[in-house]
Amino acid sequence: MRRQVHITVLLAMFVLAGNRLVAAPGVEPSNAAELATKKTQPSYDLVADAKRKAAMSSDEAAWESVLEQNLGNFYLPIYKKEKLAGKETAWDFVKDDPKLPRVLLIGDSISRGYTLVVRHALAGKANVHRAPANCGPTAMALTKLPVWLGDGKWDVIHFNFGIHDRLTDDATYAVNLEKIIVQLEKTGAKLVWARTTPPATGENKEKFTAEQCEKVNRIADSIMRKHGITEDDLYAAVAPHLAEVQNKNDVHFNTAGYDILGHQVAAEILEAIKSKPAVPAVLGM
Repeated sequence: MRRQVHITVLLAMFVLAGNRLVAAPGVEPSNAAELATKKTQPSYDLVADAKRKAAMSSDEAAWESVLEQNLGNFYLPIYKKEKLAGKETAWDFVKDDPKLPRVLLIGDSISRGYTLVVRHALAGKANVHRAPANCGPTAMALTKLPVWLGDGKWDVIHFNFGIHDRLTDDATYAVNLEKIIVQLEKTGAKLVWARTTPPATGENKEKFTAEQCEKVNRIADSIMRKHGITEDDLYAAVAPHLAEVQNKNDVHFNTAGYDILGHQVAAEILEAIKSKPAVPAVLGM
């Protein structure tokens, strides 16, 4: 996803101590309100990060700028610290193999958790990108989709909005999904909807209840049927294994859980690639 944009890091969101950007500790947010107020656990070295960026190609630098403008005060420092530690991340720059289809993952922190599994599973089969954000609720998507879609061609878009819309009223959630689908369909990509994963079963289950989960899945199911959009049933994929794969009192998953989800997503994407009609050659070209 290539863009020439100005690098803007919102240092005012953090406490600057020497060459290190420091923020208060927290845990990964699971809804829009938490995300808006959370500050991050890690800190990172600004000088070391500047050196890392100086070594980038123009395409890598453009992508880094997109991340700096969109990851926000929780996820950006996490991403920066992981890169300085030499780690692979869900938001890594993806250099496309022009012979392979391009895939975009859109979703919240659950999606972030399985992105690398999908990318590894589809290595040599697809270029797997993810949107430069925790994509949050449908309302956020309606303002940010142009940024997430960029200016490239997409063959498959795998998307979800659910947990962050748990307090969105039924009618608004349905209307927002319809508007998002209209924008996604304009890309010409094969669309795959990810059904929202189950709520936590422990003492914090009131943060995302079974009733709220049923609501967002029921409304989305109806809309996806209406538009003929394939559904990837991530709910069913992990529901029988929650005791083993979901974090305690938390909607997020452990490594085993994200492995299940990631391989499920990869399999659905492969099916979508196979089912997408080939673009006919233009005569005389």
